[in-house]
Amino acid sequence: QVQLVESGGGLVQAGGSLRLSCEASVSSFSANYMGWSRQAPGKQRDLVAGITIGGNTNYADSVKGRFTISRDNAKNTVYLEMNSLKPEDTAVYYCNMQSSRTLNFFWGQGTQVTVSS
Repeated sequence: QVQLVESGGGLVQAGGSLRLSCEASVSSFSANYMGWSRQAPGKQRDLVAGITIGGNTNYADSVKGRFTISRDNAKNTVYLEMNSLKPEDTAVYYCNMQSSRTLNFFWGQGTQVTVSS
């Protein structure tokens, strides 16, 4: 069973930066899609950014120009570079990956990002 291990969350002041990472636990795992979503208290989980195996990306309007998603296929890792952070970016961030072989989606356990004003 593939597990996604996230890291990089924490507490940062408004205007600061954080970099999230998410690595698949199985080296033979191949993902055709990788993405990040977030869930703030009392709200639904929303897509933040996604990237295909070909490198095509998409972003939520609220993070365009501030966040950058990237991937390292050799390391089965997806990254989320977050700049100019705002208090409204505070949430638990979840990575997800879709298996190229089974098309099943896998989710990470979530990492807390807190932006203070």
